[in-house]
Amino acid sequence: MASPEHSNRLRAGRVSEAGRIYFVTTVTWNRTPLFRDVRHARTASRLCHRTATWRDARCLAWVLMPDHWHGLIELGDEDLHRAVGRFKAAVSRAIKRETRRESPVWQRTFHDRALRYDDDIKAAARYLVANPLRAGLVSQIGQYPYWNAVWL
Repeated sequence: MASPEHSNRLRAGRVSEAGRIYFVTTVTWNRTPLFRDVRHARTASRLCHRTATWRDARCLAWVLMPDHWHGLIELGDEDLHRAVGRFKAAVSRAIKRETRRESPVWQRTFHDRALRYDDDIKAAARYLVANPLRAGLVSQIGQYPYWNAVWL
């Protein structure tokens, strides 16, 4: 679990810029492989696709791993903390409703990196969705069900 001091350091200097694309990583509570459970993985995946989850932001690409989630988020007028927080809260509520889980679903913080305007966004998306390959979960990305990108 991240200490409050560590959480504050992650937020310090965080700037949200409308129209900017961010590579976001958020981790499950205590790195629990919660999304090995198909029910939880499907629940989180459905919420990635809902427009209401992101409101003014757009989730361009995402992959759900057993103990974390990566996404490429394009911001609208809302700040990144609020957009990611809404996604995490929606997943938490749904999983807790399904299972009566008492402990948190996610760590409190998340990691983000703003993509530069000259970064190749599709290359970043390919890197993101290839995470299951690098982790050895599958031998071909098409075998892994919990990812998507707007370019498909």
